[in-house]
Amino acid sequence: MKILHSADWHLDAPMTGRSEEQARFLRQELGKVPERIAALAKEENCDLMLLAGDLFDGPYTQDSFRKVYEALESVKIPVFITPGNHDFCQPNSAYLAENWPENVHIFKHPVMESVTLADLDCTVYGAGYESMDCPALLENFKAEGQSKWHIGVLHGDATNTSSPYCPVSPQQVRLSGLDYLALGHIHKTDSFRAGDALCAWPGCPMGHGYDETGAKGVILLELGEQIKAEFRPLDTPRFYDETVEVGTDAQQTLASILPGVATEDFYRITFTGYADELDLETLRSQFPHLKNLILRDKTIPEKELWSAVGDDSLEGVYFGLLHEALDTESEVFQQRVKLAAKISRQILDGQEVILP
Repeated sequence: MKILHSADWHLDAPMTGRSEEQARFLRQELGKVPERIAALAKEENCDLMLLAGDLFDGPYTQDSFRKVYEALESVKIPVFITPGNHDFCQPNSAYLAENWPENVHIFKHPVMESVTLADLDCTVYGAGYESMDCPALLENFKAEGQSKWHIGVLHGDATNTSSPYCPVSPQQVRLSGLDYLALGHIHKTDSFRAGDALCAWPGCPMGHGYDETGAKGVILLELGEQIKAEFRPLDTPRFYDETVEVGTDAQQTLASILPGVATEDFYRITFTGYADELDLETLRSQFPHLKNLILRDKTIPEKELWSAVGDDSLEGVYFGLLHEALDTESEVFQQRVKLAAKISRQILDGQEVILP
């Protein structure tokens, strides 16, 4: 049996902190997520789909609901949804106010319920939020029945046992009798095993900002002699947030870490180290193929590297000798002296030293 597990679409998220053009682009790409996930489920011949909450960011639009409805109807397989803290069940939520495809089952109450799928020899267990917070729904829960596979789906937090968002502990998972627990809520993919059970969460399918960096996607699950879970990235815009040592040539440093071809991905690069004031606008203009590039200067003026010169101290003598060594026509030797001074200053300031 193959299962697609996804969560945290956050459709209709406002995309604040972006230019209007960027926000419009991100909203447009986010709106493609339901179709992309449905297409992947069909391509992989999945038997089941688990959607672990926060499909909507809050109040939903009819356009977003239509996209979800059409995508889920098209997969022609059972789909199970557990509402989360952003899209909890209330009278005006999509889960209560709208009619859903016949193949979709929504767990609408904060009490564990079950649905048995005889043709898949599987029972699916789940519960949903009725408010923004939720107790530990897996506490004292035990899967029962004759099905070969026992699958749970919850919008829960397995990273914090005191979380107000349905905290899940390894002990709860181990005692649950589940073969697989599909979680949502945390936007970065991860998993753990507890006894015979595997607990995993896919993260969000598309990042919204620089706190959600890198590849985003879904989990493809294969149940056989063993349970195999594979994270599958989606073709959605990505955010990258890098801090780099400026080096001797800031443009060359950028070229070494940025893609050389056009992309809609978002990059934020922060320069550190010692350098004269950087001309960020000029640097930015050297990469016109990257529409969404932010450069930040957190370097220290190079003159401060030699601030101890002249001090009546061991440090002052040491940096004074290095500074005198700069009086050479050899540019290579000058660079080596400056590198020695920078490494020494980092060590004295208790900074992490990364050797070139």
